[in-house]
Amino acid sequence: MNEPAFQDLIPGNHCWGCGPLNEHGLHIKSRWDGDEAVCIWHPLPQHAAGPKHILNGGIIATIIDCHCVCLAIADHYRAEERAMDSEPGIWCVTAALQVSYLRPTPIAGAVELRARVKEAGGRKTIITCSLFSDGAERATAELVAIRVPPEWRDAEGGQH
Repeated sequence: MNEPAFQDLIPGNHCWGCGPLNEHGLHIKSRWDGDEAVCIWHPLPQHAAGPKHILNGGIIATIIDCHCVCLAIADHYRAEERAMDSEPGIWCVTAALQVSYLRPTPIAGAVELRARVKEAGGRKTIITCSLFSDGAERATAELVAIRVPPEWRDAEGGQH
C-alpha cells in the first residue's frame, strides 16, 4: 500500500474529511488493498463525542462517507483502465449513506476503514464499509455514490 492515496490524486479536493487542500480537514488517506480500499486514520482529542475517550459519531460518518466516495471514484477509473490523475476527471457524490453504530469507538489509537464495491453500473456505485478500532468492528455502512459530470465540481454551488 505504498501508492498515492486516492484523495491526493483528485484535483482540487478541498473536502473537509479527505481533501489535502483543506488545511483544517481530517485528511484521511485511502488506498487499494486488492479489491478493498483501506484507510488507517488517527483521531485527535478534538474529535471526541462528549466523553473524551469516545470518537464522535459525526466524525465516524464523515470519514466513512469520504472513504467510500473516493473508492467509488477510484473504481470508475479502474473500470476505465486509466490513472486517477488522467483527464477528464471523475467525480462522484453521495446519494445515500446508512451508518450502523455497533459499539462506541475509542478515540485512543488508530481507526481502520475497509470498504469494497458491492455493486457498480452506469453512474451508480454501492459501497459497503466497516470501521474497526481496538480489534473490534465498531460501525458498518452502505453508501450509494453517483457519478456526476466533470464540470459539476467547478459549477457555482455544485449545481448543474
